[in-house]
Amino acid sequence: MHDEHPAPSASKPENNAATAAPQADASQTKESMPSLEELLRKAELDAQEHHDAWLRAKAEAENVRKRAQADVINAQKFALESFAKALLPVRDSLEAALAVENTATVDAMKSGVELTLKQLVTVFEKERIAELNPAGEKFDPHKHQAISALPSDKEPNTVLNVLQKGYALNDRVIRPALVTVAKAKDA
Repeated sequence: MHDEHPAPSASKPENNAATAAPQADASQTKESMPSLEELLRKAELDAQEHHDAWLRAKAEAENVRKRAQADVINAQKFALESFAKALLPVRDSLEAALAVENTATVDAMKSGVELTLKQLVTVFEKERIAELNPAGEKFDPHKHQAISALPSDKEPNTVLNVLQKGYALNDRVIRPALVTVAKAKDA
């Protein structure tokens, strides 16, 4: 009777081997695939790194903003520093002229004032301050301020007299010239 059922145990090992292979693959897959806890830990570390990088970038941007703000304040404070330094010798010359005893002649005083004026003109040239003396030019309301209009043989709106010179800094008018202009003579 044993012969009638020849090897039921022989087929079981084959089944065990067939089912063992997929289980081995599954266990290898589980070992190579990280667990949810590992994935979460990695994501938290990545998030922390990104947050730290963001904080550093934010702090750097704030530092740049503060430095730029300080630079603007310093530029406003000291924008005229070179101009002020250039004017100091002019002031020294004027003070020296006033300190001279009464024995000085008018010619000596005039000579000192002319030298001081030359110093001032040099400062203006260096700092790009241009004189506007528009005598004989066409009236320009952007550069001139008309005080009066006088009848004249000259073309209307021509500058006849300059009452006070104007000045421009880097081609920008800082004080218009005060002028009288020509108007047509009444018939």
